[in-house]
Amino acid sequence: MSRAPTPSQTVGPFHGHALPFPGGGDVAPARHPGTVTVHGRVLDGRGGPVPDAIVETWQPAPDGSRTGLPGSLRHDPATGTLRGRDGVGFTGFGRVPTDADGRWAVRTLPPGGVPYLCAAVFARGLGRHLFTRVYLPDLLGEGDPGDPLLRSLAADRRATLIATRTGPRTYRFDIRLQGDDETVFLEFG
Repeated sequence: MSRAPTPSQTVGPFHGHALPFPGGGDVAPARHPGTVTVHGRVLDGRGGPVPDAIVETWQPAPDGSRTGLPGSLRHDPATGTLRGRDGVGFTGFGRVPTDADGRWAVRTLPPGGVPYLCAAVFARGLGRHLFTRVYLPDLLGEGDPGDPLLRSLAADRRATLIATRTGPRTYRFDIRLQGDDETVFLEFG
């Protein structure tokens, strides 16, 4: 019996075809006044863009609850096609593809109880996706970072996890997969 290779056994990327969904970067309810935008680029070891990556974010709601509402992956009941979010509920989950220049963006609400968004990166050349955190500087204490993970890192490594404010309620966070200023990635086992 011959078996066909599964996606994890073949060269990809396949994630750009099946994983994005309509409104994947619109985590905050439409027109919510507390919305923040987190954007950046996914870059390879030479500093070039990764145009076919996926960035997922997840976080607690502003009140600190971690249950989220269902609804990110709604389907049309008649056709079965993916409709995406309802634009009303906060699910705490986002998934966006990068564009040709490696850019990505999510519109969300500030997380409650923690100063960061969790993120996962899926990209060509990675056998497994990578996990990191996106710390929002306005949620960190002055001087002492307060967060145990940030405290455990040398200052130069810590800086790779802290987004830069680029405007009112707007933050930039570039994800560097290798090389100088490589983003700190977390291992869960």
